[in-house]
Amino acid sequence: MSDQIKHECGIALIRLRKPLEYYHTRYGTTLYGLNKLHLLMEKQHNRGQDGAGVASIKLDMKPGVRYINRLRSNAASPIEDIFKQIYKPIQEAGEKNPDRLSDVNWLKQSLEFTGELFMGHLRYGTFGKNNIENLHPVLRANNWMTRNLVLAGNFNMTNVDELFNRLVDFGQYPVETSDTVTILEKIGHFLDEANEELYRKFKEEGHSKKESTRLIADNLNLQEILSKSSTYWDGGYSIVGMIGHGDAFVMRDPSGIRPAYWYCDEEVVVAASERPAIQTVFNVPDTAVHELKPGHVLVVRKNGEVSEELCHKPDERRSCSFERIYFSRGTDSDIYKERKKLGRLLAASILKAIDYDIPNTVFSYIPNTAASAFYGLIEELNSYCDGIKKDKILQLGADFTRQQLDEIFKLQVRIEKVAVKDIKLRTFITQDAKRDDLVAHVYDVTYGTVRPGIDNLVVIDDSIVRGTTLKRSIIRMLDRLHPRKIVIASSAPQIRYPDCYGIDMAKITDFIAFTAAIDLLKETGQTAILNEVYRKCKQQENLPKEQVINFVKEIYQPFTADQISAKVSKLVTPANCNASVEVVYQTIENLHQAIPGHLGDWYFTGNYPTPGGNKVVNKSFINYIEGRNERAY
Repeated sequence: MSDQIKHECGIALIRLRKPLEYYHTRYGTTLYGLNKLHLLMEKQHNRGQDGAGVASIKLDMKPGVRYINRLRSNAASPIEDIFKQIYKPIQEAGEKNPDRLSDVNWLKQSLEFTGELFMGHLRYGTFGKNNIENLHPVLRANNWMTRNLVLAGNFNMTNVDELFNRLVDFGQYPVETSDTVTILEKIGHFLDEANEELYRKFKEEGHSKKESTRLIADNLNLQEILSKSSTYWDGGYSIVGMIGHGDAFVMRDPSGIRPAYWYCDEEVVVAASERPAIQTVFNVPDTAVHELKPGHVLVVRKNGEVSEELCHKPDERRSCSFERIYFSRGTDSDIYKERKKLGRLLAASILKAIDYDIPNTVFSYIPNTAASAFYGLIEELNSYCDGIKKDKILQLGADFTRQQLDEIFKLQVRIEKVAVKDIKLRTFITQDAKRDDLVAHVYDVTYGTVRPGIDNLVVIDDSIVRGTTLKRSIIRMLDRLHPRKIVIASSAPQIRYPDCYGIDMAKITDFIAFTAAIDLLKETGQTAILNEVYRKCKQQENLPKEQVINFVKEIYQPFTADQISAKVSKLVTPANCNASVEVVYQTIENLHQAIPGHLGDWYFTGNYPTPGGNKVVNKSFINYIEGRNERAY
């Protein structure tokens, strides 16, 4: 994705299922869990560049000793900063007395983050300031172990105001209306309620307060607590939590919008946002890593028992296709294949755009995350060329010369690395008058790769969101090579509607496809559609979200996808560009063919998986008409 888009956070959970002495004996370290958490977070670093946080719980600690540890950082390299702080006192203790690092009991009693249960979070914020208070894990503290709640998540709720008001109806006074605090307090409310019910039960049975504490820990029903807590949630979420006495959980939304995976063996239980992260850190095959089913919760009891339980009846599976196209690590075996297929399915449209002139076309990609789709495209183009070669050889019959074969085999797909990104320059860019000139030089070209005035230049991208980087930087840069035509091919379809489940695409005015549709309405004298859509959206403004219809779809209905693509091509063409420019998009049909198991495509189609999505898109359009440059949720 050439446009910078912030996206989903990353979660990590590790629960050691053996006594700490076991890991020292087998792996030679008492810090096995901590070290694995560090690696698991680094392997998901693509999900967190705004901040990070970790928390841990030590099991069976005596009263008076801190058993929950938490550390968060918004430093430039937050993971590195966190683990430097954690490891420093451990290293200092080892320098003073090396034997201490082999003494499991001393470490657990004396130093932080030396327990059995660990949580990690990587923040890629889409909303809110990047200060420590906005970072996960968040903590709801209480003197009762079973009421302590530590939470971290990859989530966004569309109906925070509704959830906040329900908390007020419970008699609470939340300190803010963010979805993080709202979710924390919602789960905390039902956790408190469960504690009260169990306490009264055991008191009536004649148990002492001290005995009741242990019995409550043994009998808390996390599935029931989380089911009640999430009844009215509208959004996408993967949430990891820990209860003070040692229970833990990972829960996923009923549509499976946000990803979550888990692995379990006799030594450890692990959960994370990405399957290959677990595979790499624990050296296990992909078949051993399970996807957490939509609407389910993975419950890890304090005694080490593990179960995947139904939390809410799953809706139609609509897991985020952007995860597959761009955000998730391409080292996942399925995602790698899907991205390659996205590239292969673009070949027909690209061939048409270059008038099938392969000998006079150079193929490349921007940015590096588009490499997998590029490989798929090249494989399909090679197959196309092989077909042409076979036909020509068959036409020669038995009477042919080496020279004729040499001429036939000259048909080759030309691949070049035409662009290099200057990361240092990008970080230097400021919001001053020279910004556009600096942006134009974020990328540099490899000179001599294109024959001036002769060759077409095809560049594949993951997706095109705003189109600003294309216009200000990429196309200007490519034009310096003097190609006859520049084709920008997006492995994703046209992004037309805002996301409200965790991707930083909240304003409809951000999308070049929307701008293109508005311009076409004006050019064709159909601006009355804008007024009609606005009227319909305003009529629904105060309706319950379940009754709201996405009327913004009517903006695009008068035009074909090709018409909008043609308009986008003109919009992203900078002034004084010598080459002709054409933008080619993936089709919705091809998207579903390449990624059949992940049909969450609301940013392309407007088909939101939850009712709150329709309310958000209409609100976003109202903001556009009324000139309010603000988020719709």
